[in-house]
Amino acid sequence: MALLTEKLANIDVILASQSPRRKELLAGLGVNFSTISLDIDETFDREIYKKEGITEYLSAKKANAFPNLQPHQLIITSDTTVWANEESLEKPADREEAFEMIKALSGKTHSVYSSVTLKSIDKEHTFSDETIVTFAELSDEEIYFYVDNFRPYDKAGAYGIQEWIGYMGCEKIEGSFFNVMGLPTQKLYKALMNF
Repeated sequence: MALLTEKLANIDVILASQSPRRKELLAGLGVNFSTISLDIDETFDREIYKKEGITEYLSAKKANAFPNLQPHQLIITSDTTVWANEESLEKPADREEAFEMIKALSGKTHSVYSSVTLKSIDKEHTFSDETIVTFAELSDEEIYFYVDNFRPYDKAGAYGIQEWIGYMGCEKIEGSFFNVMGLPTQKLYKALMNF
C-alpha cells in the first residue's frame, strides 16, 4: 500500500486557511501543500444549522468558493466550532466576549466540531469529527490572564487547547486532541488516502 506522500506526489494540494494550527497539523501528516486565504461570508442560519451541521456547511461553502480548480489540484477547507449550552461559540470579537465565552465553558463539558472538505475538479467529500472537552472551574483572574496574554481572538470558543489554558484547565478530553486544534488528523489522513 502506498503512503500518503506517494499518493499525493503529483497533486497540487492547497490548504485554504491561514490558521497556523491547521498548517502545522497538515504538515505533520507529511503533506506538501501551499496555502491561500479565502474571503467568504461565514454567516449561517442559526435556525437551520446546529452542531456539525454548521461546520459542514461552512467548510463546503469555503471549498466551493475556490475558482477555476485545475485537474491536478486538491483543495482542503475546514471549519471548527465550539458547541456549548445549545449554541455555537465562534471567534470572539473582543476581550469581554472572550472572557464570557470561557466563563461559560468553566467547570462544564462542551463539544468541539471540526469539518473538512476535500475538493478536486471531479469530486467533493466533507466529513466531521466531534471531541468532548471538560474544563475545570476557572477563576475570573485565570480567564483574564489567559485572554490578555494569549489573545485568542482567532479561535472558536476563545481558546486554544494547545495553549496555557489547555494545560491548566482541561480536565478531560474524549476524542481527537488535534480536532480541537482545528483538523481531525486521523480522519483526514484516511480521507486523503481514499479520495
